[in-house]
Amino acid sequence: MTIDRIRALELHRKARGKIKIYPSMNVQNEDDLAMAYVPGSVPAALSIAEDPLLSYDYTGRGNRIAVVTDGSAVLGLGDVGPHAALPVMEGKCLLFKLFGDINAFPICLDTRDPQDVVHCVRLLAPTVGGINIEDIASPNTFTVVRALRDSLDIPVLCDDQQGTAVLVLAALVNALGLVEKKLETTRIVVMGAGAAGVATADLLLKAGARNLICLNSSGILNEANPRMDHIQTELALRTNPEGLKGGAAEALEGADVFIGLSRSRALEAEQVRRMAPRSVVFSLALPEPEISYEAAVAAGAEVVATGAGESHNSMPNLHAFPGIMRGALDVRARALTDSMLLAAAYALAGVVDKRQLSPMHIIPDPFCDEVAPRVAEAVAQKAIEEGLAAQPLPVGQVYNDTWQRLYGSNMARI
Repeated sequence: MTIDRIRALELHRKARGKIKIYPSMNVQNEDDLAMAYVPGSVPAALSIAEDPLLSYDYTGRGNRIAVVTDGSAVLGLGDVGPHAALPVMEGKCLLFKLFGDINAFPICLDTRDPQDVVHCVRLLAPTVGGINIEDIASPNTFTVVRALRDSLDIPVLCDDQQGTAVLVLAALVNALGLVEKKLETTRIVVMGAGAAGVATADLLLKAGARNLICLNSSGILNEANPRMDHIQTELALRTNPEGLKGGAAEALEGADVFIGLSRSRALEAEQVRRMAPRSVVFSLALPEPEISYEAAVAAGAEVVATGAGESHNSMPNLHAFPGIMRGALDVRARALTDSMLLAAAYALAGVVDKRQLSPMHIIPDPFCDEVAPRVAEAVAQKAIEEGLAAQPLPVGQVYNDTWQRLYGSNMARI
């Protein structure tokens, strides 16, 4: 999608930030002031001192998250640093609010040390009910997320990792249904072994994929690949069961599915033509896909999706992250597990009515009013099932509450 640079800059200049803080209490006189600040805050503070979990009842913590980055891998821009990352993080916070009614705040850290990020997030954790790690370069992003998940009792989401993985799995479930293939028996090629590619491969394996091949810039991940970091080395041990060597041409020969999370124009039409009949191509690189929608269809792919733009099956991550975090927050989940992510993916896939599935419609419109409510409900119920919900809720309540927050009489106000 082409953006008018001058118009975009002017909109940012006028907005002076995409999110703002508004009061939730009226302060019109001294009594109101005393109740809102001191001494009115004292009873709440003393209660929380005795039981820290009461911070969810007496403060806004339960609907507040931090969106944390070091600016080292900003979407479409790369390593631009924490200052330049700020408008993108503000945009992400806006999306959390608009599509999940979640109060999200950008935290841009001036460091490249993942341990610094971990330390800072641990220190600010009492202020929030959840963490979203955003646009930190691989492999540091995995170091940060793993450390935080091991040490915090609040959900930790990385949209670059889990958000992408959930979206891809959801779309793939529907695509494979159309081409009459099963996840367990398809040969899947994931091009790109950064944060999104590794996380997507991991979730596909957990969903039941058995023949998965991953590539980085030096080719297929295997013992002969000279440029694997420790995360890719771990993944190599769990993928490529046929022991293939080489690059994209070797990996795609006879493959059923291509998932591109790499770089623009990395896939050739001839490589698509050499895939198996009724192939699926997800070309998700930004700002330009590995191969265009039109070129992939012309080369014989039956189902094609791209990362963004105006073509059919556009797949921005917006489908996944607001609902995932909404569901986790509503039941005060103490963690975000693989089972919760799988539940989110299957719920997202189910938003598209089976009667409406077609090669040009495998994923719902992100503005569909069923997306966030269904994903949130699925995540919440899985958290309850796994014993990770500090506030279990009846079946259907999270769906109904989310729908009302976003589209009903109680819809969110920015």
